[in-house]
Amino acid sequence: MFNELSSRSGGLRLMALIRWQPFSDIETLRRQMDRMFDDITGVNGYEESTNWRPAVELIDGEENLTLRAAVPGLEGKDLDISVTRDSVTLKGEHSYKERTEEKGVYRSEFRYGRFERTVRLPIAVQNNKVKAEFNNGILTLTLPKVEEAQNRVVKVDVS
Repeated sequence: MFNELSSRSGGLRLMALIRWQPFSDIETLRRQMDRMFDDITGVNGYEESTNWRPAVELIDGEENLTLRAAVPGLEGKDLDISVTRDSVTLKGEHSYKERTEEKGVYRSEFRYGRFERTVRLPIAVQNNKVKAEFNNGILTLTLPKVEEAQNRVVKVDVS
């Protein structure tokens, strides 16, 4: 059939193959949807919004879990942190400071408003022994694992 089509049109037709990458298309769609919702809710403007969440990183150590959260522009006193045996909740507010300068802001991509983020922990922790550090906009929580969850290495004697 291909030969019939080629001979009718007077020559050989070549077709280009294009590889479909569904995950790339899905990521592009997600970014477009995020921008659309940001425009609707005013996240990129000066209006307060409740839909921004700090980025977090959870690291599993031998005796502790370490949770790091990026909360630039805030101070430690502006954060409300609560820890249960199986989750950590971070709350706070990044307020917009009114400008008193003569010139205004042409563009702002900073996120303002309240946030609340709950992170489920994969391992139970001793919530009464949590240590917190705050440095350069990074909150670091050291969450000691319960005794049963700690990965202890035991030497086995083979005789």
